[in-house]
Amino acid sequence: MQVKTEYAEGRHRKVKKKEKMNGYIAAGVLAAFALWTVLVCFVDVRAIGPRGTEVGFAVLNGFVHELIGVHMTLYAVTDWMGLVPVGIAMGFAVLGLAQWIKRKYIRKVDRSILALGGFYAAVMAAYAFFEAVVINYRPVLIGGALEVSYPSSTTVLVLCVMPTAAMQLNGRIKNGTLRRCAVYLIAAFTGFMLIGRLISGVHWVTDIIGGVLLSAGLVLLYCFAAGSEMKK
Repeated sequence: MQVKTEYAEGRHRKVKKKEKMNGYIAAGVLAAFALWTVLVCFVDVRAIGPRGTEVGFAVLNGFVHELIGVHMTLYAVTDWMGLVPVGIAMGFAVLGLAQWIKRKYIRKVDRSILALGGFYAAVMAAYAFFEAVVINYRPVLIGGALEVSYPSSTTVLVLCVMPTAAMQLNGRIKNGTLRRCAVYLIAAFTGFMLIGRLISGVHWVTDIIGGVLLSAGLVLLYCFAAGSEMKK
């Protein structure tokens, strides 16, 4: 009995240590995103965008944009497919609401679901912030108008919602084959959306990089907030 207790305590300490490490890494990645954003604002800023709009890392961005070109069909496809993560997020919101109603107290809702709600709120706050604080505009006009481009909002949406959905499903689907299929499908969808958004040519490459960094930091922060419940 004592051996089991010591084993449980040792495992608990390891889990807590890993959770704390996730917090440190999340803070580091978010700091890297902040630094990257500052660099985009001040390094090699030139007017290479439509209507004379300026963008940082102009040589890099201009080279990649010329290399890949613009593919509006792919842009439209990835834009419509962006509704998939929106639907998934709404599904988990309904799950959280159902748990709240059934269990009567919000504190009895699964910790990972509560963390997911806070995570979604953070993603929306980041989106609102960068809509208000314009870093740069797209390299192409959309419907004849300039649109905010940094960080790529579709990239952030997909890279935030899909990995956290995979984590949730990994802990909730009991059938191993079904669980693996769901995770592989999510991974394939995420990869397609990330690559598709890049080669569609409607974002500067620095917008995509910024989206990846922001998403990685927020997802790691979610892992820290969700804690050991995600291991279930």
